[in-house]
Amino acid sequence: MQRRTPSQEPRVWCLLGRKAGDNTQVLALADALGWPMERKTILARGWELLPHLMFRVTLLGIDQHASSPLTAPWPDLVISAGRRNEPVARWIKRQSGGRTKLVHLGRPWAPVESYDLIVSTPQYFLTPGPAVLINPLPLHQFTRASVDQAAIEAAPTLAHLPRPYTTVLIGGDSGPFVFTPQKGRLLAQGVNRLIRQTGGTALVSGSPRTPPAVAEAVSAALDVPAQCYWWHDRDPATPNPYAAYLGLADRFVVTGESMSMLAEAASLGRPLYIFDPGDAPGSWWSHAHTLRPKPLSHALAMRLAPPRMRRDVSRIQQALVGAGQARWLEEAPELIATGETWAKKMRPDPSVGAHVAAERIRALF
Repeated sequence: MQRRTPSQEPRVWCLLGRKAGDNTQVLALADALGWPMERKTILARGWELLPHLMFRVTLLGIDQHASSPLTAPWPDLVISAGRRNEPVARWIKRQSGGRTKLVHLGRPWAPVESYDLIVSTPQYFLTPGPAVLINPLPLHQFTRASVDQAAIEAAPTLAHLPRPYTTVLIGGDSGPFVFTPQKGRLLAQGVNRLIRQTGGTALVSGSPRTPPAVAEAVSAALDVPAQCYWWHDRDPATPNPYAAYLGLADRFVVTGESMSMLAEAASLGRPLYIFDPGDAPGSWWSHAHTLRPKPLSHALAMRLAPPRMRRDVSRIQQALVGAGQARWLEEAPELIATGETWAKKMRPDPSVGAHVAAERIRALF
């Protein structure tokens, strides 16, 4: 097949929204393609769901003045993720006369045939096919070299903290998961037990989704050497240590509702322990914290929505455990006593999912 010259390479628009995890996947795929790329920030209005459900192919649900301009010349390829950007991507294709190809990451609300390729993961109930690629984990932008460099740069400021380093990555509320302060205390207690056995330090990073009350509960319950970074009280002058914490980790503890954090940790070949922030089976409806709009809407979708609209992140957790890439946090004391030999067999490739998806996209052109 004749290779394109740089001037002939397809032009790509990356639709970026408010969710960091979605944006990371979109940019990771664009990086793997290596084609000329333009970022388009799309800011949805609070009531965007109504026009999106009614009209499906529309810009009515976004703030066009605050969003990036969407004007000709139209791109050859649009990469999107998340419900809010779907109508925008389809609107762009309509303006291009159908020439623009659409690639969507995650779970589409529109029919599958609306897209040229969907790149998804096991928590969604999609069937693999010519237009549906199922990767084992979400895409991300970190490489071994990039996190190692971040670790080198951060090492002098952490030199006073004893090794080994246990990097603890904490998400927050998501779908059926409501992260309460009590769950934060349970997580901290599990980390305490682990570090008392191994020695060393907990390097803790929250996310934009981590509730402040959970951050406070974790900080208060940790009784081992620890350094914590919380988004809600971060110092703008202090660099975000997340990449450095990835590179410095001798092992990981990750909250199981965060697919992005699980993917980033699993790709780096270190022992990975999952903390499940879910509620015990059979007790979900008995908790007051589950009677909120997002958990309730998720529960209804799992019962009433078509399969392609459902989401069960436990499928990724179970797949990681079943493949020997992760273990549950409560198992850590016994596994550490054996030298964590289960983790020494892992040889993951951080970028393999993005490159597989990129090859599928190149085939479209």
